[in-house]
Amino acid sequence: MARDIQITFDCADPAALADFWADALGYELQKPPGNFVSWDDALDAMGVPLERRNDASGIVDPDEAGPRLFFQKVPEGKQAKNRMHLDVRAAPGLDGAERMAALEAEAERLVARGATRLERHDPAPPFGAGHIVMADPEGNEFCLD
Repeated sequence: MARDIQITFDCADPAALADFWADALGYELQKPPGNFVSWDDALDAMGVPLERRNDASGIVDPDEAGPRLFFQKVPEGKQAKNRMHLDVRAAPGLDGAERMAALEAEAERLVARGATRLERHDPAPPFGAGHIVMADPEGNEFCLD
């Protein structure tokens, strides 16, 4: 039996990182629970103090196809290279120069949103279609693939 998964990011600013990844993936902020109109209304009702309201955030695929991403505040910063990373499929079905142009355009868009471009790997047939290594605003590596 397949399991549903959630991908969790430890981070310093859950709201900002959730916003970045929602934009990068076409996701949206998870709706507040119950009949609450806003997260502020829900957090008020739960008695969450203002200083704790950026302790966590979640984003979801509006089509319910992809996993939920959860962002939780931790006191320590990122220490080393990721042992696992996301591949953002930004050029599906494209090859060669057309593929790399699409990846470059997406890299430029995400840099404007706070990402950092780390490395470009040009196509290297037969197995390497080409990709760009990036880091999100808190330094978590991911690839535009």
